[in-house]
Amino acid sequence: MRTAGPSGKRIIDVLVTGWVITCTVPIPERPPTLFDRAQEWSDLGAFVAVKSRGPRIGVVYGRRRQGKSFLLRALSSGTGGTYHQALEEERASALGSLGRAIASKMDLASAINFGSWDEAMRTLVARSGKGLIVLDEFPFLVDKAPELPSVIQRIFDDARSGSIAPFRMLLCGSAMSVMSSLLTGARPLRGRAELQLVVHPFDYRTSATFWGIRDPAAAFLVHAIAGGTPGYRDLLDATAPARPNQLFAWLAAGVLNPSHALFTEADYLLTEDPAITDRSVYQSVLSTVTQGAHTQREIGGRLARTDQAMQHPLLVLERAGFIRRDADVLLEKRPLIRIADPMLRFHHAIIRPDLPRFEARRTREAWAAATQRFEAQVLGPHFEELARQWTLQFASPATLGGRPARVGFTQVNDATRRERYEVDVVAVAPERRANKPVLLAIGEAKGGIGRRGMTDLARLEHLREVLAARAVTASTRLLLFSRGGFTREVEAHAKRRNDLELVDLERLYTGD
Repeated sequence: MRTAGPSGKRIIDVLVTGWVITCTVPIPERPPTLFDRAQEWSDLGAFVAVKSRGPRIGVVYGRRRQGKSFLLRALSSGTGGTYHQALEEERASALGSLGRAIASKMDLASAINFGSWDEAMRTLVARSGKGLIVLDEFPFLVDKAPELPSVIQRIFDDARSGSIAPFRMLLCGSAMSVMSSLLTGARPLRGRAELQLVVHPFDYRTSATFWGIRDPAAAFLVHAIAGGTPGYRDLLDATAPARPNQLFAWLAAGVLNPSHALFTEADYLLTEDPAITDRSVYQSVLSTVTQGAHTQREIGGRLARTDQAMQHPLLVLERAGFIRRDADVLLEKRPLIRIADPMLRFHHAIIRPDLPRFEARRTREAWAAATQRFEAQVLGPHFEELARQWTLQFASPATLGGRPARVGFTQVNDATRRERYEVDVVAVAPERRANKPVLLAIGEAKGGIGRRGMTDLARLEHLREVLAARAVTASTRLLLFSRGGFTREVEAHAKRRNDLELVDLERLYTGD
């Protein structure tokens, strides 16, 4: 039954079979200091408030600095729950920390001493009553107590059978490989968790608003370096660049400053995942991908390793969220491997290749030498990715001629010209015709600052003709993306056609 609480919040009454318990769990108000994250807050609120006759477990994870702990502290506080953030410590110390946390929550005079994790978890569940339990940094606990997921499984099953009271528990962590595997295969918690919430970085438009950057060119540069990770703004407390010509001063005070925490962020990111052991191997893989090797064979060839030897490190990096595999949307072939984290890409493209000069604080000299790498290895790939995001998330049906089911890239072999092309943006319609995919739009998104003109348009028109052999392209729109704008000739051409769309940075950030 839904009733109204004294503060106007919704209340859920839960009748648990076998127990005389009424769980009245309020849905907390969204904190005014919480930027964005409306969907995440809604999902978490539903988890704690939805009527249930038994225990509920949820898993929340995402890369570090995404604001997960802030979300869960606010949720726990708003529901009168128990929040415990684990530390990197030995088993006995971890049990002691939890005992102190429970004692503090219950206003006990002294800490509770536990002899095992089974005893600790059962006490935590009993002492928390019907309130929410949050175990943050869960991988720290599992590292020294690998039996902990099995312990929680037994307690969950006991609560489901009615032998102990039901409870609500959220497990949270930043070690992606650990958290994402909790519910896989024959793991103890598989089939028992109802919520699996991944807290992603902000998209590029939300990031611009979060940083307070109004100039799309400046916003693009900042996002190409820091991505959508909100925690970086707190570390880069200097004013974000309002114009592109302020970028170097901002970088020199932060990411390129040897005294700044983000100068060694690439090393720190790899240490946070316990599955990454020999960091030299993983750093080499990331550098190789940044430099342009995008298949398993290419990466292995540059590192003098076999395909088989590359499988494990690539899988670990993918599970950790450091790389992603982008599949060709039209061809059944091996996906391309790309860097998923802009900050990692920036470090491997700019800082690591010239580390001695940056460490010697010859920053301006080293940055000038990195200009070509910055354009080719950072801004170019990032602009292509934002073009695909815009097409999928922000382009209107009027622009594309419909809503795409998938957006990605494809590779094209042109037999007549004996050339191979990569089409940066391919929007595929939900339906098929004559057993062929229907292409709503194709696009080119080169990240250079030069103006795009009729030569670029002619190339895109030719690609549409070549793609007609394996897709329906009769009504396929053409998208030209440009950082530096367009020539007057192609702008005039676009006004006379209904199958051509020009997308500059202004439209990328504000238009559809």
